Amino acid sequence: MSDKSLRSLGRRRLLHFAGASLALSVTSLALAAPRNPSILAVRVWPAADYTRVTLEHDAPVKFTHFTVENPDRLVVDIEGIEFNKVLESLSGKVSDSDPYIKLLRAGRFKPGVVRLVMELKTRVAPQVFTLAPVGEYGHRLVLDVYPENPVDPLLALLEEQSRSDRPLREAEELKLEEPPKSPPGKSSGTDKPSDPGKSSGTGKSRVNRLITITLDPGHGGEDPGAVGQGGTYEKIVTLAIARRLKAKLERQANVRVALTRDGDFFVPLGTRVQKARRVQSDLFVSIHADAWIKPEARGSSVFILSEKGASSTAARWLAQKENDADLVGGVNLNVKDPFLARTLLDLSQTATSADSMRLAKAVLGELGGINRLHKTNVEQAGFAVLKAPDIPSILVETAFISNPEEERKLADERYQDQMAEALVRGVLQYLEQNPPPAKSPMARLG
Repeated sequence: MSDKSLRSLGRRRLLHFAGASLALSVTSLALAAPRNPSILAVRVWPAADYTRVTLEHDAPVKFTHFTVENPDRLVVDIEGIEFNKVLESLSGKVSDSDPYIKLLRAGRFKPGVVRLVMELKTRVAPQVFTLAPVGEYGHRLVLDVYPENPVDPLLALLEEQSRSDRPLREAEELKLEEPPKSPPGKSSGTDKPSDPGKSSGTGKSRVNRLITITLDPGHGGEDPGAVGQGGTYEKIVTLAIARRLKAKLERQANVRVALTRDGDFFVPLGTRVQKARRVQSDLFVSIHADAWIKPEARGSSVFILSEKGASSTAARWLAQKENDADLVGGVNLNVKDPFLARTLLDLSQTATSADSMRLAKAVLGELGGINRLHKTNVEQAGFAVLKAPDIPSILVETAFISNPEEERKLADERYQDQMAEALVRGVLQYLEQNPPPAKSPMARLG
């Protein structure tokens, strides 16, 4: 082969290798280029307290937000994402019954920026923030739409009372009638639980004022709680039992009941305690459905607060799991809670702890009549939701939702009713034996 031919072949090979290298470099750059975040899911949680919109995405995003008047709107611009089918479906996520949001839509605002527009039914005080991945959730952008004038738990309770068939009677006006006398050895012919305002022995009033009880259905909204193998959600079970318990307790003439949530929405732990204190509760009962790493675990339990340490390793693990609810449900850490100093006061809890123990023992004894007890004694752990310094508080683990047999029971309406009946008997037994003292106007910080 001539020198000229060799030089031509060399040039062709050089060009071929150069082209191959260039193609490889372009491919490498394409592979190395960062991928824009994608919106994976959108969830909307409407409630009287507030409506939450959650956008889950697979990587961190940058955003800005502002409000517009006439008409009232919340606008959120998200940078570096592409408009996809999930965002296209936004308009169908909001129901007509949502108390705050009229319409939610999204579209391409400019290259690389998607704009969300939330049309509002009223003036709101929105909070927009991000949450880091936790549990089964990825990154989340949260839009919390609070009313400009927040819902007051006490006013809401009073309004509910005014709508009910029972007239609201203030403590000093409450007059309890003596129960009808029955012949010796015969019952009165009613299976209604005894009135906590009367002594079973003398028929005289032991509680001469209105009793307020706060029931706390665990978890809710973004925080499902434990999930059984059959797909039963703890948050659904706890709300169902709490509603049944509320109805049964309010059959008593001098008992009113508040719920920390009466729907499927997230309530931070501190807010649950705050609500109980705002309505000046005499008792606080938090309702849960236990879970454990092994499906064999079973039985009901009752816990009270321990500031010094948990009564068992399992109790410590459970308290940590329940206290992590704020991480799963999503709390805006940039907002200072004005009630925090009041809610978690470092006060002596000697009297409250003793009352909590008496309440817990009464409830535990009744639970043993309908279900096996996981522990025959009251357990203690550092549950954040039990930290009201002036309200006897207990946490009831109704059964193990991680146990397939107990999961089926928890999902059954008859068992939910049995559980509510047992809780009623325990609460009324405690009130009969430990009538709450008269309230002083200065006794509570509200």
